Amino acid sequence: MTKILLVGCGKMGSAMLAGWLEQGLAAADMVVVDPHAAQVPDGVAVAAAAAAVPAAFSPDIVILAVKPQMMPDVVPAYARFAGRAVFLSIAAGKPVAFFRALLGDAAAIVRAMPNTPAAVRRGITVCIAGPGVSDAGRAACQSLLQAVGEVAWIDDESQMDAVTAVSGSGPAYVFLLAEAMAAAGEKAGLPADLAARLARATVMGSGELLRQSPDSAAQLRINVTSPGGTTAAALSALMDETAGMGPLLAEAVGRATRRGRELAG
Repeated sequence: MTKILLVGCGKMGSAMLAGWLEQGLAAADMVVVDPHAAQVPDGVAVAAAAAAVPAAFSPDIVILAVKPQMMPDVVPAYARFAGRAVFLSIAAGKPVAFFRALLGDAAAIVRAMPNTPAAVRRGITVCIAGPGVSDAGRAACQSLLQAVGEVAWIDDESQMDAVTAVSGSGPAYVFLLAEAMAAAGEKAGLPADLAARLARATVMGSGELLRQSPDSAAQLRINVTSPGGTTAAALSALMDETAGMGPLLAEAVGRATRRGRELAG
């Protein structure tokens, strides 16, 4: 059985932990390191710090799931596992070289960017394997991440900042869409609770249709747009070449990408 050391059990870490348990991984094969861990499932051991991890516990995978700004202080304490375990980082903006500098060149690092729909097993995670990651180590990371959604791999680490901007930050864009739709509905005369309900259900249903349909997003948009109708009137604003959703999202993703590069130091 794969032994897992999860460093950090916040929203993403706890979502992944729940997914692993649902997939049948044994709680006895997991240790969580988090001084503030609240509701860890029964059977999963909890340590307040790296020094409190049981000496007999030898992980196959160490998942680094603390905030990026905490990594320099947290990561060095796990260098003793370098050469034995694969390190799987889900920190935005921190490249493989950053972790090798903290853990040593013997450390096998997989850098990953999941997103928050992992909490409902609908996430997508993009990964890149650093030097020294074996096929078995890569497969083990793939298996763990598949427990919370889809997994994709890239070979060019410079693409990870754009991945973070599109899928890592992307759920916030969708939530903002629902928020803005509800506010627009209320402004158009709907009661606030009904406007919020309509926006939420529409975003949820459209996402599920997109998931199940073989058609592209563009084709689904065309399917619901009658020439000269109400949807076409709305899209004339949303698809404006200078002020519409396209250029606005391009600017948003560009800003997020640049911020990811800044976080890398």
